[in-house]
Amino acid sequence: MQLKDKVAFITGSASGIGKEIAIVFAKQGAKIVIADLNKEAADATAAELKATGAQAIGVAVDVTSEDQVNAAVEEGVAAFGGIDILVSNAGIQIVHPVEEFSFADWKKMLAIHLDGAFLTTKACLKHMYAQGRGGSVIYMGSVHSKEASMLKAPYVTAKHGLIGLCKTVAKEGAKHGVRANVICPGFVRTPLVEKQIPEQAKTLGITEEEVVKNVMLKETVDGEFTTTDDVAQVALMFAGFPTNALTGQSLVVSHGWFMQ
Repeated sequence: MQLKDKVAFITGSASGIGKEIAIVFAKQGAKIVIADLNKEAADATAAELKATGAQAIGVAVDVTSEDQVNAAVEEGVAAFGGIDILVSNAGIQIVHPVEEFSFADWKKMLAIHLDGAFLTTKACLKHMYAQGRGGSVIYMGSVHSKEASMLKAPYVTAKHGLIGLCKTVAKEGAKHGVRANVICPGFVRTPLVEKQIPEQAKTLGITEEEVVKNVMLKETVDGEFTTTDDVAQVALMFAGFPTNALTGQSLVVSHGWFMQ
């Protein structure tokens, strides 16, 4: 029970990677705040966890709204007495060539990925510092935190930006025992990725099978998708690490797509 009695606030956790992290954390004894734009889905996921004996609540949050973020974090604190772990995971994807990207979509992408990470970090750090028992901030980056792919200018920009935010939080949080790290997955076959396959096929003029084989998985060592459990196990390692020895780091989980 690596996370016994720890309180984890996880954004975008009603589905996909975020939900898998919530499941793994709950099995390790954490109390879970399922924070998601979709309140009904958040409540349903919380109910699934409670059915296994875990403690969990669902809260509605638009991570681009400071008021909603603050309210959601306070709701988690009221329910469980604090916040020990933040997983900033909420995200979307929009694909276009740069010259066709609308400014509105650019701003929407950066707001969700970067503003959301900043706002949730700010709201949770206040409690982590005051509690005096340390904490862990985990950002969901991407292989695109390290390199680029076509059609994803704002996504790549935002994911690179998370590394800078992480490093700053790691330095500022150290004296409080708060660590910050970034997980950088390769392609994980979530609804977010499933949506991209036909979009990229249309934009690139190739088949969906070619998108998977020759675009998404071309640079992996084995042609395999990363799994949600792969990512969740890395999140568990970061969340449960006992000292500042592992902070300010970004770890790529991608079947060798990017090696550093």
